[in-house]
Amino acid sequence: MKHKLLVAAAFSLGMASASVFAQSQVDVSDAWARGTVPGQTSSAVYMTLQAHQATTLLSVSTPAAANAEVHEMKLEGTVMKMRALPKGLPLEANKPVALKPGSYHIMLTDLKGPLKTGDTVPVTLKFETADHKTSEQLVKATVRDLTAGAPAGGGMAGMAHGAHSQ
Repeated sequence: MKHKLLVAAAFSLGMASASVFAQSQVDVSDAWARGTVPGQTSSAVYMTLQAHQATTLLSVSTPAAANAEVHEMKLEGTVMKMRALPKGLPLEANKPVALKPGSYHIMLTDLKGPLKTGDTVPVTLKFETADHKTSEQLVKATVRDLTAGAPAGGGMAGMAHGAHSQ
């Protein structure tokens, strides 16, 4: 009997901690990276994020590149501008945020090697909740063809990284 009570208590505690953990998680779906051509030194990673509570994507890192940043592309007048988000990307609770070509994305610069179709790129996402708790989540982005997701007119594929504004 004592054993059953201990098992039940441990199970209850485990469920409670799993519940707390689930509340701080961010669901990640459809993570992919744009493939590169020989000599290309930058690329981007895309995915959809959905936080269970108000959270900020603070930063990103990957062994595939010397630099990885959360970026935004947006049309200002007639000029498409790209800029880093030094304070991160806010994620509202239960509202999907798409990181996609021509919008929010993870910019990789100084690639350590080519990104070949079919390979995976490990990306570590660092999050902070409204109550200042931080967590990290490893995501494996599948490399897609260089033209995957490219908007009509070239989009980011036609924009030199040096063309972004700070």
